[in-house]
Amino acid sequence: MWLTNSSIGRKLVMSITGACLILFVTFHVLMNAVAIFWPVAYNEICNFLGANWYALIASAGLAALFIIHIIYAVWLTLQNRRARGNDRYNVVSKPPQVEWASQNMLVLGIVILAFLVVHMIQFWAKMQLAEIMGCHGEIPAQAGTLFIEAAFSCWVTPVVYIIGFIALWFHMTHGFWSMFQSAGWNNGTWLPRLKCIGNWWATIVVGLFIIQAVVFTINAQKGTYSNCPVLKAQYEEFRAEGENAVLVQDCQACPEASAPCCQNN
Repeated sequence: MWLTNSSIGRKLVMSITGACLILFVTFHVLMNAVAIFWPVAYNEICNFLGANWYALIASAGLAALFIIHIIYAVWLTLQNRRARGNDRYNVVSKPPQVEWASQNMLVLGIVILAFLVVHMIQFWAKMQLAEIMGCHGEIPAQAGTLFIEAAFSCWVTPVVYIIGFIALWFHMTHGFWSMFQSAGWNNGTWLPRLKCIGNWWATIVVGLFIIQAVVFTINAQKGTYSNCPVLKAQYEEFRAEGENAVLVQDCQACPEASAPCCQNN
């Protein structure tokens, strides 16, 4: 199959998966903005994107995109190194037209992957995964703002996130126009325009991410999300829903004739 057997096919797969990931990152930064301006709505979005079949399918699809993108990135890097052989060690200076990000895309990808692992441990594992596993902790899985406050209460979190965002900026600025180049849009007219669009897009998205990290840190230190009366009422509703879900599961697991919980519902 030419998507795997040819260099052009592999670059095209990298481009398609990269474009999908850029769109997801853009959606994510817009969703984060809701947590700042309308935290109640943000929690409702987290509730909507919980352990529902459509959210699980989307999460599986997103994970597949990441895995394919990483595999093909490593594959292309090894292919390029094998093609260049020992000549790559003889390069003393790089031509000015070769971007730094282009020479370090794999390293940037590793930094972003490490940041992603931290992000998933702090949020996805405690929210959607916990809901899938039926784990009901002190913080309801739908209470995204409380998880934000818990994560950004530690000063290490914004530092790690900002490092990850900077790596993401370099990765996106190069990857944006590179994916169009792989698709054949590499003429002298469009390529400079795509580079400009990519730089602006990446700068706006990453700039918003950094601003959000700063705002989340300030709000976490002030206890904004844990002390708000409206949010407190919402958290109690989520806890009640979780308790009812556990009760229903217990009733389904026990014999109807001898189960007091079944008789009370």
